[in-house]
Amino acid sequence: MSNHLAWHETLEIHELVAFQSIGLQKLKKSLPEVTDPELRRLYQKAIQGTTRNLRDLLVFFPEMPPFKDREDLDEMRSDSEEEEDREDPMTGFFAGELLGLAKTTVRNYGIAITETATPSVRKVLKRQLSECIDSHEEVFRFMHQRSFYPAYNLETLLKNDMRLAQRALSGRED
Repeated sequence: MSNHLAWHETLEIHELVAFQSIGLQKLKKSLPEVTDPELRRLYQKAIQGTTRNLRDLLVFFPEMPPFKDREDLDEMRSDSEEEEDREDPMTGFFAGELLGLAKTTVRNYGIAITETATPSVRKVLKRQLSECIDSHEEVFRFMHQRSFYPAYNLETLLKNDMRLAQRALSGRED
């Protein structure tokens, strides 16, 4: 066994942390608008569960290949002040939300196509899937050009995940 996480585990944890960090921020932003007591309880439960998930997953970051045996991991965690988004701080959040929607939509279309028996429906779904893939690429390029998604630099990508998760965890919950 290696003394660090496997690369595929690292990438899966990256996806989970990024997705849940955006989700936690959305839940916290929406909570003040939720007036139904039962729905509000469900939102609070989702916030607690997602918070717990993020904290559990962040524990693994020091074991990831780019960080293993690094003395400066704590310093990298505190770099958030210097590396804050150069634009409106919400731009990265909104772009990440849009990218998550695009990824989920592509997956859903892929599944739907495998369940389709009618040729005309399959044709429409394939066209729509292709359009969704193009949309995903456009959002990814937007994020990559603005350094919100440094896909070719795993260390920076994971540092961004830690910052995003810390921002989501520290955000208000009304």
